[in-house]
Amino acid sequence: MKSAFSVSANRPTSTRKNLALRVLAKTESVSHIAAQHQVSRKFLYQQGHKAEQALDEAFAKSTDEQAVLFYLPVTKTWLFQLILALILICHASYRGIVELFRDLFALSISIGTIHNRVKSAATTAAKINQSQDLSTIKIGLQDEIFQGTQPVLGGVDAASTFCYLLKAATHRDEDTWGFHLLEAQAQGFSPDYTIADAAKGLRAGQKAVMPEVPCHGDVFHILHQFEGLANSLSKQAQGANSQCLKLEQQIAQAKLKNKAIHSLRAKLVYAKKRERKLEILSKDIKTLLLWMSHDVLELAGPSLAVRQELFDFITAELELRVDKDFPKIAALKKSLLNQRDGLLAFAGVLDKKLAEIAQRFEVSLSNGARGVLATA
Repeated sequence: MKSAFSVSANRPTSTRKNLALRVLAKTESVSHIAAQHQVSRKFLYQQGHKAEQALDEAFAKSTDEQAVLFYLPVTKTWLFQLILALILICHASYRGIVELFRDLFALSISIGTIHNRVKSAATTAAKINQSQDLSTIKIGLQDEIFQGTQPVLGGVDAASTFCYLLKAATHRDEDTWGFHLLEAQAQGFSPDYTIADAAKGLRAGQKAVMPEVPCHGDVFHILHQFEGLANSLSKQAQGANSQCLKLEQQIAQAKLKNKAIHSLRAKLVYAKKRERKLEILSKDIKTLLLWMSHDVLELAGPSLAVRQELFDFITAELELRVDKDFPKIAALKKSLLNQRDGLLAFAGVLDKKLAEIAQRFEVSLSNGARGVLATA
C-alpha cells in the first residue's frame, strides 16, 4: 500500500502549484490547508520551499557575465598569434606579454622567445611586402619619421593609405632615399606625382631615380611654420605689455617714496616702443597667415594663376617686415620662396580636374562654380 506522502506527491502539477502558492501567501494556516486537502504539513512545506526557490531564481540578478561564450583550442600556434596581436595591436611590451602569459595562462615564456617570434614574423612580412604590386599607386605621400633618433623613411598611397615604404635607415640623405625608391620601382611603383615636405634628402633622392615624377609640396609643414611665427610674436607682444605694466607700477611706487625715476622712465619709453612694434607686427603676421591658409592654400579657391599672385604678395609683405630682432620672419620668407611652386602644385592639378568636370557637365568655370566643384 502506498504511503500518504506518495499519494500527495502524485497529485496533478496544477494542484501542487496551487497548494504552494497558498502556503507562500500565508493567508491561512498550513494545518487548515493540510486538513482540507488531506495532505501532510511536511508535504505542504516542501511544495512551498520549491515555489520559493523558483521565485528566487526568477528574480535573481542575471548571470550572463559568468556564462561561457565559447571555448578556444589553445595551441602553440594560437599563442604565437596572440604574441603578435599583443605587440602589433595592443602595443604591449615584451615584459608585459611575459606577465600576461604567467597570470592568465599559468605559462612561462622568455623575452628571447617573444623576440624570436617577432623577428620571424617580420621576415615573413618582408617577403610578402616585396611581392606587392605597387603599380596602382597614383599619388605617393612621403615623409621622414623618427624612432628615437633613428630616421624611418615612409611612403603611403594617398588613395588607400597602403604603406608602400617603411624602412628604418641610418641616414636620410639622397643615396638612402634613392636606394629605397629604386626598390619600390622594382615592384612597379610609378606614381603620377608625390607629395612631401621640403626635406632635402627625400627630394634629391626622388629626383635622382624618378626625375620625371614631380614632387608637390606639403602645405601642412609651411602652415605650421607660419603659425609658429604668429604665435611667437603674439606671446612676445603679451610679454612686452606685461613689462610696460610692471615698469609703470615701479614708477608709481618710486614716486610715493620720492625716489629717482629717470632710468625707469627711459626703460618704459623703450618698452612701449617695443610693445607697439610687436603689437603691429603680430597683427600683420596673423593677417598674412589667414590669407595664406584661407585664400592661397585652401583646397576650394581661385585658379593657380590667382593663387600665385596672392602668394607673391604675401611673400613681399613678409619681406617688408623682416627684422634682425625677429629672425623667424626671414626664415619663413625664405621657405616660402624656395617652396612656392611645390606648395601651389596642387592648384594646377585641381585646375585640370575642374576643367574636365566643367567640360563634362557643360558649365562655366566661374569663381562660384570653382568653389562648388572643389568642395563636392
